[in-house]
Amino acid sequence: MSKMAWKDVDKTKIFNFCESYIRFLNNSKTERLCTQTIKKIIESNDYKCICEFDSLKSGDKVYKINRDKSIIMAKIGDEMPQNGMNIIASHIDSPRLDLKPVPLYEDSEFALFKTHYYGGIKKYQWMSIPLSLIGVVIKENGEKINISIGEDESDPVFTITDLLPHLAQDQMSKKVSELFTGEDLNVLIGSLPSDEEKDAVKDNILKLLEAKYGICEEDFISSELELVPSFKAKNVGFDSSFVGSYGQDDRICAYTSLIAMIDASKTTKTTVCYFADKEEIGSMGNTGTKSMFFESFLASLINLTKENYSDIDLKNAFEKSMCLSADVTVAFDPNYKNVCEPLNSAYAGGGVCMSKYTGSRGKSSTSDANAEFVAKVRGIFNRNNVKWQIAELGKVDQGGGGTVAQYIANLNIDTLDCGVPILAMHSPFEVSSKLDVYMAYLGYKAFFEA
Repeated sequence: MSKMAWKDVDKTKIFNFCESYIRFLNNSKTERLCTQTIKKIIESNDYKCICEFDSLKSGDKVYKINRDKSIIMAKIGDEMPQNGMNIIASHIDSPRLDLKPVPLYEDSEFALFKTHYYGGIKKYQWMSIPLSLIGVVIKENGEKINISIGEDESDPVFTITDLLPHLAQDQMSKKVSELFTGEDLNVLIGSLPSDEEKDAVKDNILKLLEAKYGICEEDFISSELELVPSFKAKNVGFDSSFVGSYGQDDRICAYTSLIAMIDASKTTKTTVCYFADKEEIGSMGNTGTKSMFFESFLASLINLTKENYSDIDLKNAFEKSMCLSADVTVAFDPNYKNVCEPLNSAYAGGGVCMSKYTGSRGKSSTSDANAEFVAKVRGIFNRNNVKWQIAELGKVDQGGGGTVAQYIANLNIDTLDCGVPILAMHSPFEVSSKLDVYMAYLGYKAFFEA
């Protein structure tokens, strides 16, 4: 078990790995973009859509995409999937601002978008920063229009204006939780008028959208448009020992498990890597972990490797499988010591972190991994020289949070939370230690090869 583990590691390997990770983050700011990026990476490593196979054998590599917003991949091992699988599950959605179904309005000769925040955010962190608009618009005839504004250097960006301190006496007297409401997160998008007498600025925006994208105001109803920070992932610190970026929760675990599975060489067990959507809002919906997508894919693996498939084969496979729920945890922050208990905290630079349970207060909404499985994972890491630590998510009565672990454990799969400690989690600029990023990769690779 490590606290600070920088002294006896190969810093060159760690820094090189994180350069690739930074590029991944910059190409994967939404769950749809992340799915596309993962698809490109795995196809370049000989993974093929499972729909192309009538049967599967040892060594075959397959994937499946769920509605362009989540993706799962598998490599058939020396042992067939019905004999148990080594699974790592992460999520690729992150807190953000979504456009409302009817977002566009004009006020005081400004055009603005109304938003609905997604996941847990501190609203004030999203004020007065540059925002990109990314997503899709689906027209009534089914045509898909891809939107990305703010990511290229030549693009305009958007922002939510805040009040100047000179006039903020009343505002600053409020509690932070009351400083802004969800209805205050309205995004500035333009001010030039058209020749119309009423709502001329809104009308001009609609004309610009129609000219460039062929969309009308009603098309917003069938769109998924997300506002995310437009700034790029960066090295942080004089020594560049940290990565700072939007969306590291949980694309940090998605990337490290993805590359770990590609690089894993000795895979006796069938290995599976699952990148889910909707974790930040409870894993609901048909692209979240509570959907049947995960189970259906694993059933397909067994069906394509075994004659006379039955449901009991899948249930037996669950019982013989093991899973790491790869999600981030809170890193001890010297600026906010009072929310963590030092003895049971994760430290940035201490290695990948196991969490026997997450949840809140009395372990609410957690799977609470059994001691036997924790010992097994600990042994895997120790035998492979992985720097690791174990922690809780803050003080017992301070709050808490959940992961996808409980939903996978409910299938009778041994499951343990294991991810990277993060500073400023759920902010527009989260910070991770490069050492922890690399140790997550090494730990996940060892787990796949176990």
